[in-house]
Amino acid sequence: MRIVVTAALLAASVVTTVLSITILPYNRTRTVEPLAIWTAVLWVLFALSLLALRRVTTKAAIVLVMIGSVAIGGAALAGPPNTSTDSARYAWDGIVQNAGVSPYDYVPADPALTDLRPDWLFPAPVDGACEGSRIMTFEEVGTGDVLCTAINRATVPTIYPPAAELYYAAVRAVVPTDATYWPMQVAGLLISLAVTGLLLRTLVTRNRDPRWAALWGWCPLVATEAVTNSHVDVLGAFLLLLATVLVGSRRRWLGGLALGASIAVKLIPIIGAPPLLRRQPWKLIIASIGIFLVLYVPYIIASGPAVLGYLPGYLSEEGYGTGKRFILLSLVFPGIGSLIVAAIILAVTAVITWWRSNPDNPWLGELVLIGVVLLVVSPRYAWYALLLLPMIAMTGRWEWLAVPLALTERLLVPSIPIAQLTIFLSILFIGAVSVARMPPEARNRWGRRLRHPLASSGFGTANR
Repeated sequence: MRIVVTAALLAASVVTTVLSITILPYNRTRTVEPLAIWTAVLWVLFALSLLALRRVTTKAAIVLVMIGSVAIGGAALAGPPNTSTDSARYAWDGIVQNAGVSPYDYVPADPALTDLRPDWLFPAPVDGACEGSRIMTFEEVGTGDVLCTAINRATVPTIYPPAAELYYAAVRAVVPTDATYWPMQVAGLLISLAVTGLLLRTLVTRNRDPRWAALWGWCPLVATEAVTNSHVDVLGAFLLLLATVLVGSRRRWLGGLALGASIAVKLIPIIGAPPLLRRQPWKLIIASIGIFLVLYVPYIIASGPAVLGYLPGYLSEEGYGTGKRFILLSLVFPGIGSLIVAAIILAVTAVITWWRSNPDNPWLGELVLIGVVLLVVSPRYAWYALLLLPMIAMTGRWEWLAVPLALTERLLVPSIPIAQLTIFLSILFIGAVSVARMPPEARNRWGRRLRHPLASSGFGTANR
């Protein structure tokens, strides 16, 4: 009966996933209804499925985790992307590379690449207008002609590092150019299943409960952002997880290679590096920098400094330089002040997690560091939390699911005040559950320090 109940909840998640993709239009405006409501239902089903799985035997749970991952991930293939058009750029970069052109040399709007433009990425205007929910207009470089495309920011160069570009080229090399979004979605599904498998194997070999792998395999964020929207972050998450597994088993050279490759996917995985550097850091640093440079060399030879792509413009556009990005800190520290405070918080957290992490068990340090970065930066892109989910699964600290849930709300509901509230509540929730996890003596010790900070530090007491 426990297996049946869990399977029924997973089936409901599969059906809801299909319906949320097939019956709703592309959510260009990020209105509250109806996608946010469907997503909320998916998260409720996810929570109920996890609760039901607790009562299932371990062997049956492992089977259910894999079957559920395949079923929910497969359901996420039911339609094209529903919140992002990033995979259109992925496809274009792959098509360009397979034609022998560096993706850093030309913007999609450049007429030099006209012959490479497939109709599904560059549809012809209808009566002078661009039709389709995912279609945008752009002015062709040089000619000024107004054309149509599914690629966002068609007038700027690509932003993605070389490992991501190699991934795009590999996926598009095995399909015709008229294949639309599905190749990247299938690739995202395969990688997400690889993460589930790696989590199961690692949890079992380390004598931890394999049920925790469901935190990744069944999570609505994985289905939506790794598969439906096929964000390349899933590849970075897999490589960072692999790096952590290798470092935790004292294979630091190989761990460094995996870490460098993950950073070469999207740079963001570098936030998971400090907890891995506690023992023999030079091996990890040399290997990661080495593979990072090796991956960049072909593109540097082809394109020179242009390999930076749109990264500087993106950082400026997102408000990192002015502090606008930090929506919670900006309430107290306006302008550049929030950038300074954010830098201090992140630097202190990085040092603490580096110093306190167990070299053979670095999961908790990575969980805290990545989670704090996401809470401080609070990006509008929920898929950044894909890096965090494997660390939640490996530690069993389910309370940190509040972070991807808050970022999902930030993506779907276009309201800064609501986002500030959800992030603040997430911090309170994580803090409360973390305190509840402490042994009673530790809670009492911290309580005494909070009540009597001077006495607990040794000040204000008589010398004896």
